[in-house]
Amino acid sequence: MASDTTPNLTGKLTFQNDKGAGRSKWLAVLLALILVGWMGSGYIIPTADAEEAAPEAPAKRAIAVAVLPSQAKDVQLVLSAEGQSEPDRASGIQAEATGQVQSVLVARGDLVTAGQEIGRIDAETIQAQLAQAQAQQEQATRDLNNALALQARGVATEDRVSQSRAAKAATDAAVSAAEQQLDNTVVRAPFAGRLNDMTLDEGEFVDAGDVVAEVLDNDPLTVVIQVPQQALSRIDIGQMAQVQFITGEERSGAVSFIGANADQQTRTFRVEVTVDNPDSVMPAGLSARIVLPTGMARGHFISPAILSLGTDGALGIKTVESDNTVAFAPVSIVRAQTDGVWVTGLPEEADIITVGQGFVGAGDVVEPRLVEAAQTAGVSQ
Repeated sequence: MASDTTPNLTGKLTFQNDKGAGRSKWLAVLLALILVGWMGSGYIIPTADAEEAAPEAPAKRAIAVAVLPSQAKDVQLVLSAEGQSEPDRASGIQAEATGQVQSVLVARGDLVTAGQEIGRIDAETIQAQLAQAQAQQEQATRDLNNALALQARGVATEDRVSQSRAAKAATDAAVSAAEQQLDNTVVRAPFAGRLNDMTLDEGEFVDAGDVVAEVLDNDPLTVVIQVPQQALSRIDIGQMAQVQFITGEERSGAVSFIGANADQQTRTFRVEVTVDNPDSVMPAGLSARIVLPTGMARGHFISPAILSLGTDGALGIKTVESDNTVAFAPVSIVRAQTDGVWVTGLPEEADIITVGQGFVGAGDVVEPRLVEAAQTAGVSQ
């Protein structure tokens, strides 16, 4: 059988006329077309699954929250400040004479009246000086009377009468000075109060000017507080206040003084509240809390645990609107009590979220569940 293979001029064999060589080329092209068609079939011919509509995502379930319906009420606004009680007056008692203490009639802590004798300094020397001055005064009086009588008869001259008058005036002054010195030997209370200190002892020698006692006037008692400058316009002289002493005692008082110059360090103003203190029962120096009513407002009473912070850091409360969406309302605390706080900034009626507010935000849809007011005490997010 003759072969189609023919040698060429270069001496290499060629298979151009071989039937098997052409068949391989067509087979390779066919396989390539089949492969490309299979790979593109997913885009060109959609599958049955692709033609079916994708199932819708399940709707987000609303979060259940506890809601407390709240109605705004009138609330008394107050200004509260810490202070300290001070005596209405305080004074040291000085000895006005020099000498030995002869007697002491009161003790430290006693109540005294204005002008009451609390002690006496030995006055023997002063009494002798007074007796001498009085004797000289009597002699000067007789001399003046004689001079006047002689002048009336035309015997005494005007100069003699003038000399007698001068001598009489000198003795009068000496008697007055001696009487004043004698009175100074009695140590007296300058005003009514309680003896806070007493160093006067019998037999002790004192000099004029020595402080021998201290008396405090605690009736009325003065309670001093420092008021911020932004609250000063809410206080007036005569305004009533409640005073709560650290001892548990509570008294009513009235504003008696408002400072006109702020403290340079704290920028606060001194305000004094006067409290009646019969018999000085309440001592000075006690810590006290002053509560001053300053007006009325409409507010809601809530637990502090219900408060939350907004995205901007503002203090507020989360409420539920009529369409069950959450709203955030900024609020201001206007009065704090031991069992809750009063806030303003909410509408007249509001459904306040009491439990679950930490899991929802403004605009979220919720499932509100009503709770009783008593169940909100001490709740948290």
